[in-house]
Amino acid sequence: MASDDVPIISVATRDYSSRERTHVILGAPQRIEPKMEYLAEIYAALVLGTGDYVRKSGFKKAIIGLSGGIDSTLTAVIAVDALGAENVLGISMPSGYSSEGSKTDAQLLVENLGIQFMTIPIEETFRASLKMLEPALGEGDPGLAAENLQARIRGNILMTISNKLGPIVLTTGNKSEMATGYSTLYGDMAGGFAVLKDVLKTLVFDLCRYRNSLGSAPVIPLSVIEKPPSAELRPNQKDADSLPPYDVLDPILKAYAEDDRSFSEILAMGFDQKTVERVMRLVDISEYKRRQAPPGVKITTRAFGRDRRLPITNKYRETL
Repeated sequence: MASDDVPIISVATRDYSSRERTHVILGAPQRIEPKMEYLAEIYAALVLGTGDYVRKSGFKKAIIGLSGGIDSTLTAVIAVDALGAENVLGISMPSGYSSEGSKTDAQLLVENLGIQFMTIPIEETFRASLKMLEPALGEGDPGLAAENLQARIRGNILMTISNKLGPIVLTTGNKSEMATGYSTLYGDMAGGFAVLKDVLKTLVFDLCRYRNSLGSAPVIPLSVIEKPPSAELRPNQKDADSLPPYDVLDPILKAYAEDDRSFSEILAMGFDQKTVERVMRLVDISEYKRRQAPPGVKITTRAFGRDRRLPITNKYRETL
């Protein structure tokens, strides 16, 4: 094509040298929202994340195992704030080891929240299961296996109700438990969404106190916050029997799992060497459990299952 046959393309230009600009505001007036207070922001994220996941996954209702403990209590309150009281079903599943205080705490919470509630005792099923398993387990004390059996019976009950009625099962385990493996596969880990998966135990207490500061009256019974944490799977059981105190455990977990601190760096923070070694080992050997856990809300820089993943089988241990 001859040069004089090339079509001329007209390009519109604009003078950007002018300082004058025309601002078009679309929709609502623009404003910068004030920064939320720390606990308020976390609580709002948990409510938003739970509601979004449940609804966008096609569910309308949620079911929660209510033990009367602080984790299931906070999970239920978040679920109500996210989905509405009419869409939450609480199931109490007491065993022979469940304290009267835990039963009454669960009942009081249900009354405060106005949710649907049902009690399904597991003691008869638990004893029948132990009897059925005698040929395999022997006649002696089954120990930890019996504790986990109770949790698995409860998980089975929740999943069966979910199967029949359709609500999603919300698990109640917190990040401290997920980190150290203080949880039961196919038991309290059974469900569709883990609300507190990224919430350390000490933060669970803080969030409960924060939620009680809202409204005209506390929703969470004070006895739930004040009593020592316990799985109530054997007589007089306390979490402190199996784990370091949470005010010691959680800072170590944050340093190791969230901040990528080395063994020597954590020791330099002033923690006992044997405690640090034990906590790091528990985190490392519990990876296989976390791989089988349901998804949950992410509120930290390092959430299990999303941001921090290690080989399931690994003999490496960091020590001095």
